Amino acid sequence: MSDGAGNTQQTGGHSTLYLVVVALFIATLIASNIVAVKLINVSGLILTAAIVIFPLSYIIGDVLTEVYGYRQARQAIWLGFLANFLVVVTIVIAGALPAAGFWKDQLAFDLILGQSPRILAASFAAYLVGEFTNSFVLAKMKIATAGRFLWLRTIGSTLVGQGLDSAIFVAIAFAGVLPGDVLVATMVTQWLVKSGYEAAATPLTYLAVGFLKRKDGVDVYDRDTRFNPLLIAD
Repeated sequence: MSDGAGNTQQTGGHSTLYLVVVALFIATLIASNIVAVKLINVSGLILTAAIVIFPLSYIIGDVLTEVYGYRQARQAIWLGFLANFLVVVTIVIAGALPAAGFWKDQLAFDLILGQSPRILAASFAAYLVGEFTNSFVLAKMKIATAGRFLWLRTIGSTLVGQGLDSAIFVAIAFAGVLPGDVLVATMVTQWLVKSGYEAAATPLTYLAVGFLKRKDGVDVYDRDTRFNPLLIAD
């Protein structure tokens, strides 16, 4: 963010704009987990309400990797995971606390906010694999294309990341619950809808990437990056 003299403001080694993007990334993840309990019907397709915002996490993840590089995106992914975990733990504790005698909404609280361990495991596993794969593919494609064809890189990385995300989540959450053909159909539907969302948002991605590169004066190429997702910093 400019300080009025053409300089980028920094906060603890990171630009203010980078921190804003990370905050938006984490907010989309937390909001997605909360609203995912609601199933919606979109032109005959049964989806979770998270579809309205969860794909934004991939768009923002693309922006982070494209502008600031895989290292910074990796930190944001782990921060998002920890924030989601904290929210889940808080909800579990709040649900377990004894309710006031006059409060009659415990059942509704548990029904809407409480999630089974299986669903949580599916969500966390799908998130980590999908986001890290998306960032890795985008970073590698950026080098291979010498920074050209941003649309190809964002859509291509999303197809891979969202494909793994959808397959892992549906398989862990619903294997043995849904018939095999329905299971596969659900995976494919989630994958196509989320990827279509990304493709439709490509102009917005271009605007965000261009703005951040100009304001922060960065355009990272991960030629010497270690892509181990477990490295918080290197």
